[in-house]
Amino acid sequence: MFERTDIEQQLQKARNKEYQEVDILEQVSQILKDDQLKEDTIMARMKSPQKPTPRNQFNLDLLETNRIYHIDQIRDICVDYRLRFLDTKYFKNEIPQEAVSIIKQMEKRHHITMKGFKIVAPSKMFKLENADDPLLFAPIGNGYFYLIHKWGNDLSPMRKIWAWSFKCFENLIVSTLLVSLLISALVPGGVFSPETSGIQFVLIFFFMFKSVAAIVLYYSFAKGKNFNTAIWNSKYFNA
Repeated sequence: MFERTDIEQQLQKARNKEYQEVDILEQVSQILKDDQLKEDTIMARMKSPQKPTPRNQFNLDLLETNRIYHIDQIRDICVDYRLRFLDTKYFKNEIPQEAVSIIKQMEKRHHITMKGFKIVAPSKMFKLENADDPLLFAPIGNGYFYLIHKWGNDLSPMRKIWAWSFKCFENLIVSTLLVSLLISALVPGGVFSPETSGIQFVLIFFFMFKSVAAIVLYYSFAKGKNFNTAIWNSKYFNA
């Protein structure tokens, strides 16, 4: 009777006719080296100075339309959540390997060398370790950007509420008034006089407003802070 055919052995024989084992190892090693070199080049490109919003010549047919955003939409989100939209060279945290792999695949598919990378993230992520979620973009042109990759955890749902106070000067005043009213309402009645009156509440409110306003002014100006509309694309710490 004929012996059964081992397909793996036949495959090995076919391979060995073309290559020696040493040649195979050398080829695999060279492929891995070339692959690592491409990734190192991409990472170096992201950490180097960028020209003012260059245009990547993407094949538009290969792009996912739900990943394309206009600069106005990015700005609105940055202002609402007090985020920054800056070149990747300012990003101090680690850019994940998955993001680099996606860029490498896109460059191969589109036959381009991508440049002009930008990241949306909280200010602290451009200086310190943080757990919020960065978004990596590449420019398409005419104010449009393509979302390459997102990583990390989602933002807290309270962040938009917190950031609303710093959106503009008017919001800051309203927030200061509301906080002052809340603190004034928590002051027990009869602290300054046996009977609680409207005049007493107004005096307490003015005192609280001055105190809260002093804290806000110190944080906003002495600490070099600014409104969301001014910092969303600023590279300066004290913008």
